[in-house]
Amino acid sequence: MAYETTDFRNVVILGHGGVGKTALTEAMLFNTGAIDRLGRIIDGNTSLDYDPEEVKRQVSINMAVAPIKWMDKKINLLDTPGYFDFVGEKLEALRVADSALIVMYGNVVVGTEKSWQYCEQFNLPRVIMMNKMNDENGDFDNSYGQIREHFGKSCVAMQVPIRENGKLVGYIDTAKKIAKSYNTNGESVEIEIPERLKDVVEEIHMSLCEVVAESDDVLMEKFFAGEEFTTEEILKGLKKAINTLKLCPVLVGASYDNVGVREIINYLIRYMPSPAERGVATGVDQRGEPMEIVPDMDAPVSAFIFKTIADPFIGKLSLFRVYSGIVRGDMTLINARNGSEERISQVFNLRGKKQIPQVGVIAGDIGAVAKLSQATTGDTLCDKSRVVSLPGINFPKPQMTMAIVAKAKGDEEKISAGLSKLMEEDKTFTFGVNKETGQLCISGMGEQHLDIIVNKLLAKYGVGVELIEPKQAYRETIRKKVEVEGKHKKQSGGHGQYGHVKITFEPGLEDELEFSESVFGGSVPKNFFPAVEKGLQDSVKKGVLAGYPMVKVKATLTDGSYHPVDSSEMAFKVAASLAYKEGMAKADPVLLEPVLTVKVVVPDKYMGDVMGDLSKRRGRVLGMNPTEDGDQEIIAEVPAAEMCKYATDLRSMTQARGSFDTEFARYEDVPANIAAKIIEEAKKDAED
Repeated sequence: MAYETTDFRNVVILGHGGVGKTALTEAMLFNTGAIDRLGRIIDGNTSLDYDPEEVKRQVSINMAVAPIKWMDKKINLLDTPGYFDFVGEKLEALRVADSALIVMYGNVVVGTEKSWQYCEQFNLPRVIMMNKMNDENGDFDNSYGQIREHFGKSCVAMQVPIRENGKLVGYIDTAKKIAKSYNTNGESVEIEIPERLKDVVEEIHMSLCEVVAESDDVLMEKFFAGEEFTTEEILKGLKKAINTLKLCPVLVGASYDNVGVREIINYLIRYMPSPAERGVATGVDQRGEPMEIVPDMDAPVSAFIFKTIADPFIGKLSLFRVYSGIVRGDMTLINARNGSEERISQVFNLRGKKQIPQVGVIAGDIGAVAKLSQATTGDTLCDKSRVVSLPGINFPKPQMTMAIVAKAKGDEEKISAGLSKLMEEDKTFTFGVNKETGQLCISGMGEQHLDIIVNKLLAKYGVGVELIEPKQAYRETIRKKVEVEGKHKKQSGGHGQYGHVKITFEPGLEDELEFSESVFGGSVPKNFFPAVEKGLQDSVKKGVLAGYPMVKVKATLTDGSYHPVDSSEMAFKVAASLAYKEGMAKADPVLLEPVLTVKVVVPDKYMGDVMGDLSKRRGRVLGMNPTEDGDQEIIAEVPAAEMCKYATDLRSMTQARGSFDTEFARYEDVPANIAAKIIEEAKKDAED
């Protein structure tokens, strides 16, 4: 059938890991006839968790699109991972969603809190589903109380479960004040409201009526006059309240048992906004001026690429949402980022890994296209008659860095090529060679994230690697002023070699070597000064303690001697290097380590643990600032060597409620006991 923009619902599914988001999506696909078999995560046969890593780990690691058709409408379900290492996948889905379904089980946990925060950040209407209500621990009263305690009185139950012998057998629609029981095929039939629940339902119904009254002045007068609302008035008022974020409905179900799933679908269609109801999007034109994009099929095309999938067999897939116009195959669009042309081949819908060919993808819908030449995640494709850039996706900075070591020699180029492909589909990790240590390093959101990237590198591109802690970019410097000389004298027939210098070394102010001369009487001819400096410049690349670069050293050439025949630039370079080795050893050399400014944001109750942990890492807490969200920002300085796995440790300490950011501050002396270990390790590496 042909759809209009008003027929779409783009719904992101959020929640903590393990609450049943993918199972719910699978049940929705089954109930709407999109699939004929209800897959299970434990069996590794769901439509959406098809990646080998997902099957092996039995968790979602990729965002997946699942279009379903129901009641002449189309819902694009955007199933997202619950684990925090895969936040990039959530952000991609949130960027193109018009509403959210937050799935929870039992208590309000950190994943539930973060899901709510994302909805606030993206200004999304939302609904909360209490899942697994067939379980023994499916306590509606406890969960509902926690929801209202954490997220406010705007959360109101539009369904109250009817449970018998610990099983979900039906529900009460609190807006209509009717009860229904589930039958064997997943549908529901109307029954009498159980006597034990009548008071609860009446109280919740009144809460809903208050919300409805606040949605319209006429209804407010009617409410205060004590008049009953019609069912039509209630439903209309509830939708308005939901879409203006004044109401968050709370629903119930049991996705694993396919109970209550059809009712969830009905609620999404009835109450969640269409792209047309969400209104215009705002981009910028080529001059940087704001431009409104109306979700109109007849307007010039503007489509936003929100996810890229790199497949070694079928090539690159680009998922996009159309904000205006219709994207058809065999059309050419402009990439607003760089002005390049992109030829659109066959367009299709994705359901997991299944490609469903489409004639066109219209405004408000989500589609996919293969093998775009330059376009990547965050780009806008548009008609050449109206070039516009839609807002991109703000991905968080990676929080953990590890070094990569190839298991087989000669695989370095393969590693870089594979990582480049993987980075196209995952914008929350980066890689590159550390110029100071020479190691190839990869940065991501956490240990699990990096582990999956390594496994994908092997599975997709046949390259095996290991992760090790990266080397630190230590430095060396001196603390004393010394005067030394270096003499290079060699005679072996014919011309000999002769260079002789006296140099004063002392602590400097600049990282780079500061070289000067104060030679009198021509003891060292001026034409050899550059050779002396070059010899020192080459030497400071390697310190005398552990071979790290020497910084903040000032060298003054004060005297020396030369031979009119045997002296050469090379001889004076060697003499300078000899003076350097002797001088550095005598000038009280010390090892320096990079120190980071660390800003950690945590709730008050974790302050003590986090500050104590920073102290154990040799950190110094500089101060604290309250944040707008009521948390505390701890500012500290911590050696970089102590921060390698801080992302994992902070997550453990704060139940993933903490976050942090770092930036380089300066270099400081390494404590003597630690310096001794570093120097010893450097010597062993040199011997090897």
